[in-house]
Order: sequence, then C-alpha cells, then structure tokens
Amino acid sequence: MSGCIIGWAHGKFGKLEDKSVEDLVVDAAAAALAHAELEPTDIDAIFVGQFNAGFVRQEFPASLVLQVDPALRFTPATRVENACATGSAAIHQGLNAIAGGKARRALVVGVEKMTEVSGQEVGDTLIKAAYLKEEGDVEGGFAGVFGRIAQAYFQKYGDQSDALARIAAKNHKNGAKNPLAHLQKDFGYAFCREVSEKNPYVAGPLKRTDCSLVSDGAVALVLADVDTALAAPQAVIFRAAEQVNDFFPMSKRDIIAFEGCGEVWRRALGSAGIALDDLSLVETHDCFTIAELLEYEAMGLAEPGQAHRLLEEGVTEMEGRLPVNPSGGLKSKGHPIGATGTSMHALACMQLTGTAGGIQVEGAELAGVFNMGGAAVANYASVLERLR
Repeated sequence: MSGCIIGWAHGKFGKLEDKSVEDLVVDAAAAALAHAELEPTDIDAIFVGQFNAGFVRQEFPASLVLQVDPALRFTPATRVENACATGSAAIHQGLNAIAGGKARRALVVGVEKMTEVSGQEVGDTLIKAAYLKEEGDVEGGFAGVFGRIAQAYFQKYGDQSDALARIAAKNHKNGAKNPLAHLQKDFGYAFCREVSEKNPYVAGPLKRTDCSLVSDGAVALVLADVDTALAAPQAVIFRAAEQVNDFFPMSKRDIIAFEGCGEVWRRALGSAGIALDDLSLVETHDCFTIAELLEYEAMGLAEPGQAHRLLEEGVTEMEGRLPVNPSGGLKSKGHPIGATGTSMHALACMQLTGTAGGIQVEGAELAGVFNMGGAAVANYASVLERLR
C-alpha cells in the first residue's frame, strides 16, 4: 500500500452530554493535525465518517472540519458511510486519494453522537444496517439479529455461553485499563456468565454483557504517502488494506460462517505477505460477543465450532499468543458507529509506536484490524506496521 498514518487523535468515548457533533469533529481534527505537526494548509483532502441515520438532526457533516481553521476553506471534504464500518470506509477513501495522486496528505475523521436520542430510537436507527425486507421486524432490533446468529451457532455446536462470557470478561478487563474507554470496569467472568437483574437477557442467548455500548466519540487520523511519511514525526504504514462485501440478506449466506470476514482476512494477509501467527495483536469488531467468537474462526485462528478452546487456553488474552482487543474492544471501549473504524486504527498505531499506556502489548510489531458493517456485510481488514 502507498499510504501511511502519520498523526492520530483519539478522544474519550462515552455519554458526552456537553459535546455536539461539531465539537467532537473539531477537537479530534485539530488534535490529529497537531500530532502530525502539520498546518491546515498541508491537507489536500478531508473525509468524514458518520453513520447517523437518525441519531442527530445535523446531516451533511463534512465541512464541519473546516471549523478547525479558516485555512481549511475550499479543501475538498466528503462524508463517507458504510454502516458500522463507516470509519474504515473513510480511511479507504483517504488511501485511494493518495494512491490516485489526488492528495499527499488526507485528514480522516470518524464521529458519532448516539446518546441524544432514546434507547428505542437508537434501536430503530441501528436496525437500518440490517436487510429490512427480511430482518427489519426481528424482535430486539440489531441485538435480535445477532441473537439469532448466536442461537444458530449454539444449535450447531452446543451452548457457548461460557465462551461468550469469557470474551466479555476479557474485554472488560482490558477496557478497565484504557482511559479512553466508555466503561472502565472489570466485571469478572462470573458476573458476565450469570443472568441477573443487572445482567439480563437482551436477545436470544445474549445478555447485557454480550452487547456493545451506545456511545459518543470521535477519532481523527492524518494519512500521507510514503515519501511524506518518512519525514513525519511518527509513521505507521499499511502493509494491507482490504475490503470485501457480502450479500446483504442473511438468508443468502451461512451466517455463522462469517464468510466475508474470512475472505477479507485472507486477502489482507496475502497482500501483507504474512501469516496470521505473525500478528502481534488484533483489534476486531465485537459489536456482540458472538461476533468476536465467529471472527476467531473466520480469520483462521480456530476451526469451525472450536473457538471456545482459544478462550479456555487464554490465547486471546493480553498475555496470550495473539491478544485480541487489548483496548477493550467495542464491548468496553464503546461503539460510536462512525468512529469505530478510525478508533481501531488509531489504537493499533499507539500499540506499534509503544504509546498505548496501560493496554500496551509488549513488543508489538504487526497489528491486524477487522471492522465490519452489518452482520459481516461490509468487511474491512488492515495490517499495520511501524514505518519510523
């Protein structure tokens, strides 16, 4: 790939009542430019990732970035949207602009403000990322969609409640050490495993601890070509950046196989010229714990039906052979839709530059990122490595 990340800024995720979408965009963009040690006039193109679809009234957010500095006026700015993979989609547009020679430096901002509406309205908005003709009336909304996926997996391979609880506990344990995370609390395995008043069933076999958080947040990245990146204060290069899309209706796919996830990982590892075992860590899309479990199998970390063994053996723990979601993942860090993909990439950059603080994976050299939109419909995988 011809693109690098030379600056990043990751705000705290959570219920940010005192921040508007504009505030979040401006704060993240300004901080990313400062981290890259660039002036606004150095930016050739801007891409803003925001799903929205009803979270806030303000649509058309691309030019909000120009509020950072009057010098950004007349810079091309485009909104990008691809459901829960919106942040990665915006990154790809920046990489494409650089690869096509239209830009040397691009500013990418992922943002979402989800908490301004009620829980019912959040559900009504999120279900728009499903195939409404067949899945729009699923009880429980998008959680219900993944509840169905979990039920199908359980029916084929047996009750996996232990495995899902281990994923939830792992990610909350990691997130407790991440100051950027929405929920910084280690709940422990027992709490995540048992049904209780504080941890009720939400949809099918999924409990509250199996579901990601409704969050606000923004993350910005500065992308550059390799020649520019070599003179930057820090730089992380894309060894691979791949996208595949699968059929929208779940009825047209083996939904527990997550075939789009598997295909994009094969392409990314092939493009990077590495094997899965070469990765130091992975940030993956755990919108629900069942998603992370299926992603283990799709990426080739376990055979179908055997992902639970990875958790029992501690393979994906911080101290394991391949730490997965050292940040706490969407489960603990939060899932502001448009900012999720940019967050994953920024956190990978922190890991590779040794600046991840309490969630640092020792000796991190290669980071994998998987971000998906819908139920494995839009699938993005990146392999990142420190350039300098």
